[in-house]
Amino acid sequence: MDFAWSQQQLEQKAAAIAFAKKVLCADVSEHDRNEIFSHDRWKQCAEFGVLGLSFPESYGGTGADILTTMLIMEGLGYGGKDNGLLFAINAQMWAVQHPILTFGTEVQKARYLPRLIAGELIGAHGISEPDSGSDAYSLRTRATQVDGGYRLSGAKMFVTNAPVADLAIVFASTAPEKGSWGVSAFLIERGTPGFTFGKNIEKMGLRTAPMGELILQDCFVPEENRLGPEGIGAHIFNSSMEWERACILGSYVGVMEQQLEQCVSYARSRKQFGQPIGKFQSISNRVATMKVRLETARLLLYQTAWLKKQGKPAQMEAAMAKLYLSEVFVESSMDAMRVHGGYGYTTELGIERDLRDALGGIFYSGTSDIQRNIIARHLGL
Repeated sequence: MDFAWSQQQLEQKAAAIAFAKKVLCADVSEHDRNEIFSHDRWKQCAEFGVLGLSFPESYGGTGADILTTMLIMEGLGYGGKDNGLLFAINAQMWAVQHPILTFGTEVQKARYLPRLIAGELIGAHGISEPDSGSDAYSLRTRATQVDGGYRLSGAKMFVTNAPVADLAIVFASTAPEKGSWGVSAFLIERGTPGFTFGKNIEKMGLRTAPMGELILQDCFVPEENRLGPEGIGAHIFNSSMEWERACILGSYVGVMEQQLEQCVSYARSRKQFGQPIGKFQSISNRVATMKVRLETARLLLYQTAWLKKQGKPAQMEAAMAKLYLSEVFVESSMDAMRVHGGYGYTTELGIERDLRDALGGIFYSGTSDIQRNIIARHLGL
């Protein structure tokens, strides 16, 4: 594995940092406090090319390889402050665009991908239900085949982007007796009769990324809107989750690097008992541990991206990256707050927002315990 970056790649990361500082920093505290999703910033990210990273140029993408994509995401996290918006963008890229690219018909890809990548459409991915979270395939949402398509009834919960989505991938059981082999996926557009979007669900962190319900009441979906063959919904879901777990936390590596630099600077300048606080081992050891976490997380991210670039299986590595990155982001946010003391607890500094945003990572895309189960299964346990 060679993680040496070309000059062009480093320039792309620098451009991402500059863009994020310009677009993804202003009024973030206000947006977070009032749970404001910025359509304008979403569109600006699309125009910069973020939504098209790693997608073919024929659909409006940049054609970047997945390692370069992660480097750019790292730059966006380092330069920006809006973790929620970046999370919402990642959720669309890996859980909506990639399934369409991988499993969609040519008609579906041509119809949706260019508009999603251009920021004209916002996508959502609906599998979790009020009674099925980690047990992803115990779905109560049903899809009954009728002339020309299917009728869907059920509800999806905790769906990122749902309140603002124009398009959703919805998973439903077409053959409940077959369990996971009886799950199918459907592409449903806003405005489809019987398909409604619940209100925004207020949450602790990632408050600039809207979350809500998808409600289906005798909703007719034409057969041409089924994503992939009937009964491969579990395969589609697992594929999208492998991409999502591998990539959705890429920007957090950049945030952790920015946190570390902020802590080093503060530990050098803040004085107590006649010396910089960085001279106290309780502070310096904490900052050193932040550095170790950062570099370990970065290597796990790059390793997983390298495997994906090579076209190799990466389910276990994606689970390890998701597990480790999500948990160390929480730990490093806590340490950053401790280093800054009372100032770290204030809203103005932004560390408390990072901590609240970080906590969501141990739940979405599969909880930390689910990631451990995946890793254990690959070890033969």
